[in-house]
Parts: sequence; C-alpha cells; structure tokens
Amino acid sequence: MCLYINYCYYFFNFKSVNLVCVQSDFVEPPQPETSLRSLEESQTRLPCHYRVDDGQKVVQVTWYKELADGSKDQIITAHFTDEFGRYSGRMKFESSSPTENSALLIPSTEESDEGRYTCHISTFPNGNFERHIDLTVWILPISSLDPVTLVEGQSYRVAATCRAVGRPLPRLSWDTDLPGQSQNRTNEGGSVSSYYSLHPLRSMNGKKLDCLVWHPGLEGPRRISNHLVVQYPPDATISSATQNWYVGLEKAELVCNSGGYPKPQNVTWKWRGGALPGGVSVVGGKLIFGRALRMNDSGVYECVVKNNVGVGKTEYTLTVTETPFSDENLLLIIIGASAAALVMILVIVVVLVNRYHRHRNKKLEMELSEKTEEINSFSRQASFRRLNSVSTDPRVQVKKNKTHKTQTHTHTPAENNNLQGGEKPGRHTRPWPFVAGVESLASQQPCLPWRPMITGHCSFKQIASTVHKVLLLISHFG
Repeated sequence: MCLYINYCYYFFNFKSVNLVCVQSDFVEPPQPETSLRSLEESQTRLPCHYRVDDGQKVVQVTWYKELADGSKDQIITAHFTDEFGRYSGRMKFESSSPTENSALLIPSTEESDEGRYTCHISTFPNGNFERHIDLTVWILPISSLDPVTLVEGQSYRVAATCRAVGRPLPRLSWDTDLPGQSQNRTNEGGSVSSYYSLHPLRSMNGKKLDCLVWHPGLEGPRRISNHLVVQYPPDATISSATQNWYVGLEKAELVCNSGGYPKPQNVTWKWRGGALPGGVSVVGGKLIFGRALRMNDSGVYECVVKNNVGVGKTEYTLTVTETPFSDENLLLIIIGASAAALVMILVIVVVLVNRYHRHRNKKLEMELSEKTEEINSFSRQASFRRLNSVSTDPRVQVKKNKTHKTQTHTHTPAENNNLQGGEKPGRHTRPWPFVAGVESLASQQPCLPWRPMITGHCSFKQIASTVHKVLLLISHFG
C-alpha cells in the first residue's frame, strides 16, 4: 500500500509563471504515524523509504529523536553519499545508498533507545517529507531461583524464592504438587519476587518446586526447575540373608540399612554394648564375619548411624545354635502352630455358641414361667367368681339340695375301702365349665406352658398360640 502525496511548485519561464502539481509516495511506512516494538540487545529496524518520480531527487535524509523536553536530537544525516551525526557509531543506515532506502538500523538496542523517531526526507524540487515512528523497547526477563534447605520439624517457612526483572514487569507462578502458599511482591527498579512457603516434611524431599516466568516477549512461560530439599535424621534397620545362625556358618553378615537425608556416612557397630568379637569387621554398612560362626558370637548387635541432622540406632539379637535349623523342621513348626491356632479358634467358637444357647434357653424358661403363673392366677380368679355367683343365688341352693337328695346313695364295700384309704366322704359333682374347657384344651394341645419345653418338640410360636387360647377361655368364663 502506498500513500500518495500531492505537492505543487512554481515553474518560471520568461513569459509566465506556471503552477505544476506532481505526485509522490512513501513505500514504508505507509502511515504518517507508526508504532514498533523491539527487544533489548536485539537489532531494531526503523523503516523509511521514499520513492520519487522522474525528474525528482532526494538530496538529504535526516533521523531525529524527540527528547523529553520536546526538542529534537539529530541522530544521523546522509547528504547524497556522505553520512555524519553523533549517533553514527551506534546507528547506521540499512542501505549503502540512504537517499534511496533511508531505513535506520540499531544493531544492539538499549532501553534508552525507546522514544519517538522522525525520518525527514529533503527532495529537489519537491520539498520536505516526514514519517514518525514510536519505538517501544522490551527487556526480556532475567530470572533466578534461590532454594532453601529445610529440616524436618521446622516451623512454617519459605522454601524457595523466585526473582525476575524485565520490561514490562514479568509475572511469576509456581508449578508443584506440594501443599503450600505463594506470595508475590513487586520491588523498586522493575523487579518482582515470589516466595513459596510450607511446613517441611520428609515426604516432601525431592519433590518438584518449579518457578514459571511469564512475559509478553516470550512465546511461553520460562521454567526454572527446582526440587525441594528437606533433611531428616536417619532410621536404621538391620537385615540379613539368613535367619538360620549355627556354629560353623561361613560368610555370615549383617547389613545396616540407614535412611535419612543426607545419607549417613558414619556407621558404627557394637556388640553387647562394647567392641566387636574377634574376626568380625565393618565394611561400609555391613558387619562381616570373616570366619565361621562360634557359639559365643550370640548376643545383641547394635548399629548406630549419624548424619548432620540426627542419629538413628537399632538392635539385632543373634542366636547361634549347635546345629543348622532345617527347612523341614521349620515347616513342621509352622503347620503345628497353625493347627494349634485353628483348634483354639474352634474351642472359642464352641464355648461362645454354648453360652449363647444357655442364655437363650434360660430366657425362654423365665418367660414361660411368667406366662404359666399368669394363667394360674386367671384360673383361680375365674373359679372364685363362679363360686361366689352360685353360692349367693337362693334358687341354685334349693336346686342343689334337691339334687343332693336325689343323688345320695349308699356306698358300696369298695367305696368304703376307698374312704378308709384316705378319701373323704362326700357327694360326686361335675367339674366347673371352665375346668372342663381347660381339660379339653389340654387334650388337644400338646404344647402347654406347664409341660417340658426344652425338649425341642414345642416352638415358641406354638407355646404362644396355646397361651393365647387359654387366655381366651379365661375371658369367656370370667
């Protein structure tokens, strides 16, 4: 796209003065006002290319920079083929023919180069033309990360600090799975800092704690890799390749495994609280028996490990036997122990089940006893009410007397014998209707509450049904 500029000039001849108008244009930049952005320490190109028509000529090109007070500072000038100016050492024309291509190059851009520039073109006979360019200089961030060595058990504190300086101001963030909090702070001079704080635990040692630096001059965030360092005291453990220690065993050894960070370099072995037996040496974390085992090698062996944070120790009881312990014996012991444990479990189960059934039977007996007592009480109360109602009725008394007279008879010799055997003399009367009903119910219901209940023939549901029928009978005759 080209911007055409109309200009007019006066052409003199001997007879008249003629006004002639011609047309010219800027190839770049096409607009009178242009904005550019550059990075510090990179090359910056300020475009300026004016194209003339036939008969026209560019005689001089000058670049200016506006100062803070509004004045202009001449940077570089090209008059035909000559170049001069106080910035000609740092800045130069892009082309060896600056009147044809007037673009300005800044080989190594500085922050102070930011500002407003003017490209001034002087032509003959057309006059002067200008283009204005606003240059913004960005500074890519300079960043750093300062890790902090922590110790397990310390209070909540800063674990890492990330700093960056740039133009415009960078933005900082953290990439981590650690539980903590970050705090950002802007400092004087165009720098920013971010602090990541947490409670140090040994499980955090070696975990990722990366700082990400964000800036518009970068295609993506700049990552500063870091791993958290948390020191903690060692945890000593003793292991061995065998548990079968016997007299004559060759190449026996104990291994002291020490955790902790940093890894302990000092490992000490003790035997029964003192020096090691003869023929036993320490190589790294191993306790090596350089001879065959003896009976007196038995005892408690202690391993002590130490780092710059703390000390860890553990013990191992070594028992030397006369003969080696075979795998078959070990298998028999395991089987016997398992069988004994199974028998013990079965005994416990049988005892618990027996106690449960006893408790249940006892509870049933108590409930049935209460129901039986309740039925007997209802039966007696019904009999008394019936007796009282009959004895107070005069008609019943007269009828009874007549009946007594008609039913009186002389006892036979057999009956007399029965009387003499303890039976009281008297008249035979029929039972009360209630008693007759109970006897009939007793003949039909085998599961009465006064019969044995723990024999397994009567369920609790059958007994409850029988009791219900008896209560109905009582209510009927009551």
